[in-house]
Amino acid sequence: MIRTARRLAAAALLFAAPAQAIDAERVARERYGNDAPWYQQRIPLFESADSRLDSVYYYRWQLYRAHQRDLGERGYISTEFLDDVPWQLEPWASLNDATGFHLGEGRWLHDRRYADDYIAHMYTGGNDRHFTDYMADAVWRRYLVDGDRAAATRHLAAMRRLYDAWDDHRDRARRLYWVEPLLDATEYTIASIDASGGTDGFRGGDAFRPSINSYMFANARALSQLYALAGDRTASADFAARAATIKALVQRDLWSPTLGHFVDRYKVSNRYVRYWAPVRGRELVGYVPWTFDLPDDSARFAAAWRHVLSPDELGGAAGPRTVEPSYAHYMRQYRYEGNAPECQWNGPSWPFQTTQLLLGMANLLDHYDQTVVTRSDYLRLLRQYAALHYQGDRLDLEEDYHPDTGRPIVGLARSHHYFHSGFVDLVLGGLVGIRAQADDTVVVNPLLPAVGDPQALAWFRAQDVPYHGHRLSVTWDVDGRHYGERGLTVELDGRRVAHRASAGRLTVAVSRAAPAPVARPIDRAVQLVRGQFPRPSASSGTAAENLHDAVDGRVWFFPELPNGWSSDGGGAQWFAVDLGRPTRLERAELAFFADGAQVAAPRSYKVQAWDGARWRDVAVRGTAPLANGITHAIWQPLTTSRVRVLFDVPAAHTMRLAEIKLF
Repeated sequence: MIRTARRLAAAALLFAAPAQAIDAERVARERYGNDAPWYQQRIPLFESADSRLDSVYYYRWQLYRAHQRDLGERGYISTEFLDDVPWQLEPWASLNDATGFHLGEGRWLHDRRYADDYIAHMYTGGNDRHFTDYMADAVWRRYLVDGDRAAATRHLAAMRRLYDAWDDHRDRARRLYWVEPLLDATEYTIASIDASGGTDGFRGGDAFRPSINSYMFANARALSQLYALAGDRTASADFAARAATIKALVQRDLWSPTLGHFVDRYKVSNRYVRYWAPVRGRELVGYVPWTFDLPDDSARFAAAWRHVLSPDELGGAAGPRTVEPSYAHYMRQYRYEGNAPECQWNGPSWPFQTTQLLLGMANLLDHYDQTVVTRSDYLRLLRQYAALHYQGDRLDLEEDYHPDTGRPIVGLARSHHYFHSGFVDLVLGGLVGIRAQADDTVVVNPLLPAVGDPQALAWFRAQDVPYHGHRLSVTWDVDGRHYGERGLTVELDGRRVAHRASAGRLTVAVSRAAPAPVARPIDRAVQLVRGQFPRPSASSGTAAENLHDAVDGRVWFFPELPNGWSSDGGGAQWFAVDLGRPTRLERAELAFFADGAQVAAPRSYKVQAWDGARWRDVAVRGTAPLANGITHAIWQPLTTSRVRVLFDVPAAHTMRLAEIKLF
């Protein structure tokens, strides 16, 4: 009788009404203003008892959206810098060092085009191995979320070629990979500074590093899993063996018993350093092996995590240090652009490695048997990292920060809203605890501190998270005061499927549904190479770069870094695009920036098409000019080689056309 009552009570809990849903339209409008439509059907929602975490979560989606560059027929890529930098891969502006973060964030988006296009780009010429990366692993992790087998295995041949190309950085005797720290995206490390005798460190310092070897381990393991998906057992076994070899060698050769940490060993020999000698100090890069679950579950390795919790070692007051203060050249500034400090990794706190650290810590807390790190540590460091996104009350993530004060160090024009890290992945995969699986299940294990802990979080809800073709929602309420019920609840497509009264692990069956098809409209107005078609022109503001900025495939509305064509004044203005050949078009997207002061959206616009002899007005159905959002203009399909848009700009103002897209 008692058992029956308990079963009935459990059933009642399971089939109780879902938690109160977050209003997607309201959140999008409040967070993104006129640009809300882009986010409303694309991003999973999140709210919690920590409003700053919430704000950074939504800001990171804004950052993601701003860094989606439309390459026209080649599709979208994610950029690292909002605008061009000299070392990007032309003509696309791609860089591969942060690709793993870009895909880690993008895998949680409902619109799968962005990650899909980006992967295709990187495996068809977009990855020049300028930097180390873990792209194959990121493709596998994306598959764990969306479950799209065809998309995951589509580029296997290219993945293998790219993996094997790194043999030129593999030492045959040691069977480990080496890299110059600069090309590991981490200039001025202990290895590169000490290899120069302490005089520099931008170049040089080739070393066998925990980073590149963890990346190659993760890529080999991912290729093994992807080949298994494709039914190629031989290739799967080959890459599994490669991963096992790297794992064993990293644990044997890159672990320093003296420092209790994974460290670099020198590849280079000169009068300052010698081949195979370990570096003389601990660096944050030593935690990268846990980002990919490389280390064995042993107390010996887990003890390394004490160093990042120590304020005298890697644990900075405002962010994790990349090098410990005991290092002789800690925080010494070597490099400048003019009078402004440039990037260095000899102590500053970098969102790049902070993300890797927190991903590794989440793994440690989820499935390692250790007592060094607690869930309170994870949430404290996540909040510390979130705080770095703020400059006063304004959200603007930059390149690196002083680990004691949290103030930006580099702070160049290029540094604003920098996409060289992750955060959404840390919230959904770490704090909320959505551990994506290769089978038809999902594991939910939130990293919640104990009740009464200073870092405790009383409630949260993650809603409409894409997972295996479904919408997954996870709700936590410590005492039932916020959502009306105590405990952890999982919903699938709005239906409650699992519940427990306390924080902990839940495993839920999720039948795999076919992913939604990816729509790929092509923007015909993108000018990848300046001077080539499509060619822009305008009534004023005719400097070449000013014109190009309105057809460069980039859309953002951040005021810190202007982007787009700016007119010289108000009144009648126009902007035209010469496509270079007759092209069938049926709509346009116009992105207008406004700052609430000098720069304003036009009062009205008119679309014209060239008929071979003169401009003709186009009958448009569309929205009125919208500031800091997308204005849509639609017409009956027509064929033309040139399009012009006329604007009526308020007097005493200028306008900025952030982007014009033609479809």
